[in-house]
Amino acid sequence: MSHPPSPRRIAFLGNYTPRQCGIATFTRDLCEAVATAEPQGECLAVAMDDRPEGYAYPPRVRFEVPEKDLDAYRRAADFLNFNDVDVLCVQHEFGIFGGPAGSHLLTLLKEVRMPVVTTLHSVLREPDPDQRAVMAGLIRHSARLVVMARKGVDILWETYGVPETKVDLIPHGIPDLPFRDSSACKSQFGVEGRPVLLTFGLLSPGKGIEYAIQALPHILRVHPDAVYLVLGATHPHLLAQEGERYRLGLERLAEELGVRDQVIFYNRFVSPEDLAEFIGAADIYLTPYLNPEQITSGTLAYVFGAGKAIVSTPYCHAQELLADGRGILVPFRDPGAIAAGVCEFLGSAKRLAHTREEAYRLGRAMIWPSTATRYLESFQQARTDRRARPRAAFAGWTLANRPYELPPLRMDHLVRMTDDTGLFQHAIFDVPSLQEGYCTDDNARAFVLCCLLEELGGHPLPDQLDRLATRYLAFLAAALDAKTGRFRNFMSYGRQWLELAGSEESQGRALWALGTGMARSHDAGRQRLCVRLFDQSLTQVEAFSSPRAWAFTLLGIQECLQVAPDHARAKDVRHWLTAHLVRIWHQSATEAWPWFEPSTTYENARLCQALLVSAEAKGDEDALAIALKSLRWLSSVQKTPAGHFRPIGSNGFYSRDGARADFDQQPVEAQAMVSAALEAFRITGDPAWRVEAQRAFEWFLGRNDLTLPLYDARTGGCCDGLHSDRVNENQGAESTLAYHLARAAITQAEQRLSHPLAFQPLALQT
Repeated sequence: MSHPPSPRRIAFLGNYTPRQCGIATFTRDLCEAVATAEPQGECLAVAMDDRPEGYAYPPRVRFEVPEKDLDAYRRAADFLNFNDVDVLCVQHEFGIFGGPAGSHLLTLLKEVRMPVVTTLHSVLREPDPDQRAVMAGLIRHSARLVVMARKGVDILWETYGVPETKVDLIPHGIPDLPFRDSSACKSQFGVEGRPVLLTFGLLSPGKGIEYAIQALPHILRVHPDAVYLVLGATHPHLLAQEGERYRLGLERLAEELGVRDQVIFYNRFVSPEDLAEFIGAADIYLTPYLNPEQITSGTLAYVFGAGKAIVSTPYCHAQELLADGRGILVPFRDPGAIAAGVCEFLGSAKRLAHTREEAYRLGRAMIWPSTATRYLESFQQARTDRRARPRAAFAGWTLANRPYELPPLRMDHLVRMTDDTGLFQHAIFDVPSLQEGYCTDDNARAFVLCCLLEELGGHPLPDQLDRLATRYLAFLAAALDAKTGRFRNFMSYGRQWLELAGSEESQGRALWALGTGMARSHDAGRQRLCVRLFDQSLTQVEAFSSPRAWAFTLLGIQECLQVAPDHARAKDVRHWLTAHLVRIWHQSATEAWPWFEPSTTYENARLCQALLVSAEAKGDEDALAIALKSLRWLSSVQKTPAGHFRPIGSNGFYSRDGARADFDQQPVEAQAMVSAALEAFRITGDPAWRVEAQRAFEWFLGRNDLTLPLYDARTGGCCDGLHSDRVNENQGAESTLAYHLARAAITQAEQRLSHPLAFQPLALQT
């Protein structure tokens, strides 16, 4: 077989500097090394962003992907295809891509036409189901896999069945540093004449630095002038979640042990040039890492290749690199063993010198020019093994093959409708109407939306979303009468409650919102408040007679049980409400009218949706069959001969043996059908339900009786309904939220579609 020409345009996908993380540094170094090794070619990068503003990237970065924005992965694939990239080299770590276990990446890999070489920075021996599914997708879509330790090759075969012929073992690249006497570098740091121990890298609890600090008193008894340098900033994600708690804990530990004068914390992410100087000054490098399965450590490779003596815990990479006396391996979480290893090196100048010389000699095979050559060989093999798929640029862009495209997210009108108290109910055109005040119904819906958007990611202004979520939840907290367990619904603009207790439906919507906050909010304070309010208000539901209140409550319980599966009260109420929905269906349904009530009124599909998710969770096949049958019937009566969605109108609704009202058509009906149909799709795997959801969503965009859009792309609002002759141009809260909740549900479904385990017929397995 003839070999294709060498790749001329190579793209690298991963984190990229100036983002502060090991993957970013590796991607940059590999890209630059390959560019130097292949000067006739072109190297470019696609960078993953973990913050909305991105980073000030160098010119190599030609495209940016917000990690949680699924559409951005498709746009990145288009960019790579249109730019005729010959090979894509992916840097894979589970934590840097969006979706369950980073499954968004698979959306990109499915659509690129060039062969893919994936560098696996982690290979898990015991993956969870999501991780295993993503690994299966990576293996399927990658022509070659690269690992940096022999253990990675073994795990790929033993756990995932990947033949060794598909895997390239290429060591972690390192800079080509000179072999230096540490004493020549110490004066600039004020530690001349002292033994220097070093650990560097982004700080996080998994680094085990506390055990090295605990070893210091033992070391200092033998070598009282030793100093331990901890170099590196706290990991940005850890810093955002809990600040400097870990670093401060290490500092307190050093003080308690009486070694604070022998520990130097340098809280900086240093340049490569400065890092080389710090490493040059070190006598012994400590890696007391805690994860035995870690198969790659860039810091370990770096200092080994620089010719340093290393004392390390026996994680996979260290076991291989330091075998046969090339370093000292010590047990995990064992300060005494760390101290013994350090003292063994410091007590024998001959052993220390020999270890350093041997490490430096072996490290020459790891310098970046050598690593780049190995990668180019892997790229060439990938092109030989797997030629680019023969398809034109637009061949896969049919509606059947491309994911459903949505209007861009625009929250302007929702922000405009929100003040310091909460969300206004109504609007005159796109101007908030103050005189009608606020209601729990809409603030509950708005809080659900914020939780969904927070979970989906990709929101352009996360701080704004955080403020909105807090405001809506604060409204719900104020609405609950703790003495009665009932939510009040209507509040005047003057912040006066207008009733002692709201409707049963408003109570159900509030419970739906609180359960969603329990399961999906990323803010611990909001989560805990949701738990408290949920428990205080759940007790009232068994006295309710409204099927829709039951339905909303069931949706909230389903969310609650995702994070609190042993919540006994929630399970009892779910059992009771599910039985009631089944009971009223049997009382009302006939072959011609398979419905829960003698008439259909508002948010009808919510009854089906609630029964679907509850029946699936309980394993109740009879209830599941009822839910699907009723939803199928509702779908049939809300579809025109022309094939577009026509919700049952609010001017008379639809009674058994009566006339069906076609108008006024309300946005909440379309939104309810979107959500219910997508649940049916998730549970059954039947693609007809996905089509049904899209049909209902397109009602907002103009595929309706008047071919007029209700969604206003200019404001991000949604009109209040479709009359027989016109659109109701007022953009109230209920309607705007209906559109955005439907859009969020569609987005969530598309994210599931990008995941290999998505939309399997779970509840129908027997």
